[in-house]
Amino acid sequence: MDSTISIINKNEGKLLGVAGGNYRIIISGKETNGNYAVIEMIVPPGGGPSPHAHPNTQEMFHVLEGEVEFKTETGKQIVSKDGFVNIPFGGTIHCFKNTSEKYARLLCTVVPAGLENLFDEIGTPALPGQFLPVPELTEKRKEFLKEIDLKYGQKTYPPDFLG
Repeated sequence: MDSTISIINKNEGKLLGVAGGNYRIIISGKETNGNYAVIEMIVPPGGGPSPHAHPNTQEMFHVLEGEVEFKTETGKQIVSKDGFVNIPFGGTIHCFKNTSEKYARLLCTVVPAGLENLFDEIGTPALPGQFLPVPELTEKRKEFLKEIDLKYGQKTYPPDFLG
């Protein structure tokens, strides 16, 4: 096992356009022996993923800037700067949306690693500050996303599933 300390600067990592935002894979499972991955998410106003669940992945969010509305089956709550959300193992359905007028920045950690590979497959390479449109949900795209969900043990729900 590699015991070298990793130092990743602010402009390093793989930057992807995902769900209308920019997801920067800061450190992936390739560098952590599959133990965890860390992704910085810059979410524009109105941006965020559809409701989804991944029972074999624990996901933690630290809101660094702005605010987002987190929804689960038990309700919704605004999480502001310095707030923290823990999605435990077990498959709780969740999503978030930036309901503010400003960009939000979240630090997402996933245990074990793997979700970053899903982002890599569904995302589009982006440049810093470049926010790509969400790809059109064609039949081909829907089929692709279903295959990705199966591959990564995730289930995606309709955008209005959590109300």
